[in-house]
Amino acid sequence: MAGRSNRKRGRVVDPWQEHRDNGWKQVADHAIFRRIRNGLADADGHLPDDVWAIISPSGTLFYNAKRRATADEWAWVFAHLLLHAGFGHLDPRGVPEHSVEPNVFARTWLNPPSQPHPVYRAVCCVLVDQYLRSLKIGCPPIDLPPAPGSTDERALAERWRQTSVPDLYRRSEYPDFFIGTAKEAEIRDHRSAFAIGIGDAARDALETAGRDVTRGQAQTLRVWDRALNWFVSAYPLLGALAAGMKIVAEADVARGWDISIAAVNAEAAEIYINPLVTLSGEEWKFVLAHEMLHAALRHGERAGWRDHYLFNVACDYVVNGWLVEMGVGQLPEGLLYDPQLKGLSAEQVYDRISTDLRRLRKIATVRGRGKGDILGEPLPHGNTPGRYLDLDEYYRNAMSTGLAYHLSSGRGLLPAGLEQAIRALDQPPLPWDAQLAQWFDEHIPAVEKRRSYARASRRQSSTPDIPRPAWVRPEESVRLPTFGVVLDTSGSMSVELMGKGLGAIASYAMARDVSRARVIYCDAAAHDAGYLPVDEIASGVRVRGRGGTVLQPGIRLLERADDFPPDGPILVITDGMIDVLRIRHEHAYLIPAGASLPFRPHGPVFRIR
Repeated sequence: MAGRSNRKRGRVVDPWQEHRDNGWKQVADHAIFRRIRNGLADADGHLPDDVWAIISPSGTLFYNAKRRATADEWAWVFAHLLLHAGFGHLDPRGVPEHSVEPNVFARTWLNPPSQPHPVYRAVCCVLVDQYLRSLKIGCPPIDLPPAPGSTDERALAERWRQTSVPDLYRRSEYPDFFIGTAKEAEIRDHRSAFAIGIGDAARDALETAGRDVTRGQAQTLRVWDRALNWFVSAYPLLGALAAGMKIVAEADVARGWDISIAAVNAEAAEIYINPLVTLSGEEWKFVLAHEMLHAALRHGERAGWRDHYLFNVACDYVVNGWLVEMGVGQLPEGLLYDPQLKGLSAEQVYDRISTDLRRLRKIATVRGRGKGDILGEPLPHGNTPGRYLDLDEYYRNAMSTGLAYHLSSGRGLLPAGLEQAIRALDQPPLPWDAQLAQWFDEHIPAVEKRRSYARASRRQSSTPDIPRPAWVRPEESVRLPTFGVVLDTSGSMSVELMGKGLGAIASYAMARDVSRARVIYCDAAAHDAGYLPVDEIASGVRVRGRGGTVLQPGIRLLERADDFPPDGPILVITDGMIDVLRIRHEHAYLIPAGASLPFRPHGPVFRIR
């Protein structure tokens, strides 16, 4: 595309250079990069044609003038490179030794001593792109692959180092960033500059959103709004989380749902407060931090089989203990706090309070006595509730980023339980089918093959004079691996749930060389289907019943059967609408996601999604 003449200035303007300059201006004007950028320069033909730009250890960006792109695409590229610096990828002090290798690309140009290992570089680029999606700067010049799930650089790099980098995440052979020396890193501390930039961006946002101009006059922020803004600007642990939470302060909502002080819904990322209650600014900080931790640590989903209100109370004791220990705000009078419970998990506290009747008479959450402040559904109100496409990813990123900045900025030590809970968010649970496969591996032994001369190997046909043994399964082992299936066939069970459960069981059984499984169908009565080939389980068998739900007779029938091994494991497939079960054998439950059992299970529970 030819340049156009600018007669007024007497020079020729290159439109592609204008796009590049405009893209750089988008990034340079953004507060988050204001302190980290160190200039833009032409690579002067040193970069390969397929490389857009690189960042040097000093933070200078060198672009490829041959690349033609829009301003938004250049903005994405420049922001991507600056985030490498902000995340510490250029600093050798924070990079694992096996992730650094001698530089072989730019010895005659920039001459940096080291470059990242291709696996580590791929991981860094993926995580930078994940973060950049949330900044809403420019648009990517390529189709970005989906997020790999993990936000831990080292864990993901170790996994890809063992399995190789998936094709979707492979990058150009030429690095887009280089690793400097420790001395260079001390001179230009990109991570600290990036942290300061985040604070600047937060303050800019608060100055813009903190005043609602009404009739030409600035409206003063309410006390709870100022408390929430304090987290964004001055408390990095919860700053990213607070930036995405919304406060709903409507008296009608608080009155209609009996909210004494506050409640929270993680799905909508909303905190509902009673605007008529009188608390100081420090007390509001405590209350808001309390509700944000409930949402981010997914306390509502952790209740499982437990009484949801009592588990809510247990989480209140734990969260309030953390906040008092960290000195966040001031504990309002009447909230749950017991120094004797310090260091206990929510599950351990639950076990204590569920048997302490004296304590039960006194408990009350932030919402009020007898009501949990962790809400299962968003409350209707005048404004549209905010929702996130991937709640787990949002809360995990917010808490992990906040923890990193809190520790790196020297804000002080955190309670061990809180730090452990935040780090646990980076390790999402395995899918139900993977957990089921592990259970099979643990409780159902595989048939070990051996060689035998009793049957000739197929390979000996060309040399019949040389005897060769064939692989055979010992007869005594064929009867060993089996298991029982107790299937809830009541009317409340969905066909989809039964199909997923039976299909998964069949596939793993065949993988373990299990030829048959003992199947019991239970509704109002138990129906013994006997030993069925696992391929029939996979293809779907005729289910009898579909009446009420009584599973204990089926369990008893299976445990007393003479032809069922005394150590045979049992799988129970149910929707959770059952009575208390007593199972002596090793066992596990398959239930739908979101359901819970009305008793404390002694075996693992796999939730089918």
